[in-house]
Amino acid sequence: MTQKVEDTGETGTGVVWRPVLLIAGVVAVIHLAVAARYGWHRDEFYYVLTGRHPAWGYVDQPPLTPALARLAAALPGGVLPLRILAIAAEVGCVLLAAKLAAELGGRRRAQLITAAAVAACPAFVAASVLFGTTVVDQVCWLAVLVATARALRLGTIPAWLLAGLLAGLGLENKDTIAALLVGIALGLVVTRRAVLRTPGPWLAAVTALLIALPNILWNASYGWPWPAVRMAGVLSGRAGNALTQVPELLVLLTGPPLLVLGVIGVRRLCAVAGRPHRWLLVVAITAVVFIAVTSGKSYYAAPMLPGLFAAGAVRVAEADTRDGRRSWPIAIAATAVFAIVIGLPVFPPKVTNSIGLSSTVMETYGWPEYVRQIVSVADRYPAGTVIFTGNYGEAGALSLLGPAEGLHNPVGSGHNAYGFWGPPPGGDDTVLCVGEFTPEYLRRFWSQVTEIAPLTLPDGLSDEETRQGAAMYLCRQPHGTWAQLWPDLAHLD
Repeated sequence: MTQKVEDTGETGTGVVWRPVLLIAGVVAVIHLAVAARYGWHRDEFYYVLTGRHPAWGYVDQPPLTPALARLAAALPGGVLPLRILAIAAEVGCVLLAAKLAAELGGRRRAQLITAAAVAACPAFVAASVLFGTTVVDQVCWLAVLVATARALRLGTIPAWLLAGLLAGLGLENKDTIAALLVGIALGLVVTRRAVLRTPGPWLAAVTALLIALPNILWNASYGWPWPAVRMAGVLSGRAGNALTQVPELLVLLTGPPLLVLGVIGVRRLCAVAGRPHRWLLVVAITAVVFIAVTSGKSYYAAPMLPGLFAAGAVRVAEADTRDGRRSWPIAIAATAVFAIVIGLPVFPPKVTNSIGLSSTVMETYGWPEYVRQIVSVADRYPAGTVIFTGNYGEAGALSLLGPAEGLHNPVGSGHNAYGFWGPPPGGDDTVLCVGEFTPEYLRRFWSQVTEIAPLTLPDGLSDEETRQGAAMYLCRQPHGTWAQLWPDLAHLD
């Protein structure tokens, strides 16, 4: 009689789920405690509104996150359902990190260190403060890393097809995952070339391409340069250079203690024992080179960190020293506290604002106040008066929060996807312009421009709107019709 043996994770391929789930549960509780403390982020308004314009792509993103945002926003609870999705993605990253450590041969302690490291990593904590492409991108990267490691271990067609499926879904969420896929391909060429003589990786690549094809065709329908390429060029120009982006990734977004763990992981992958998984090192190098060459934002490459954490955790667990057993939990806990303080809305807005903590957190505060200010001005003019905004945050806030305040005016913007959707309905002879405009800019389109009032936050707080001088203007005597003005009003940013 054959006795079934339970997989307890001690083999190095199974996961010790109970303690890993405990870590994930702590992550969920901490994030849920402050999930809706401030309010909506401008990007969340935008994702919901783009989701309400179903398409296979948008100028600044593929369709997956907008589709999910639209579904979440249809549920009661305001922004909370979107935040629950973000927290679920963060929890998924923690669970997948433990599985990645197991695929690298890590047992209980290595899996727990890896899971805790991802849970504490500032790049992952800060990303989950709002729902968007970044937090979904992180879970997609980890899912592909785990599926690839599993496919390399099993060598079966179904395992490779799963990796291709996940890669395709990732490409339908954010184009930057292409850096991961290029890194995996280079890693296989450099370290596991024999695998490329089997059909599995090629079938995975075809699967990913087929899933991504609708978005590719959508971009191609607009001619060259594709909308995604144009948007990437704009973002690259704003992000800065490698002299700032790479150090930010390695220090601020990783945290010094976890940077040490990552360095241990690099050494492990360079050693003989790490040879089977050395492709992860190629992935990490490719991701860093990607943000350096393209001047991309530092957090684009952050999802490669769990691969280094997992390799480092395997090495730490193998050493199994008494000092290590004490020091690593303390180091990870300290990093978690740092990440929570800088990345989540744990303080009152006045404290967050005064000590210069995360600008992203402050972008989740104050939108209802802005909407009420705009509504109070819009009420002075006919109901059909168009409100034209400078960015998608202002347009999204008015569209989603405005009706509850009695706003029924047409709302439009020329920012990103709004520019592709065309002019708002209504006349352009009298328009209420709201946003980070200057009178000089608006006079390019209307002869009579009158500033009404600036947008302000209570208690002297500040965010992007106040710092950039966002205000309300009454604009009359247009220099043409909406159709004539639109090519110059539409802009990418």
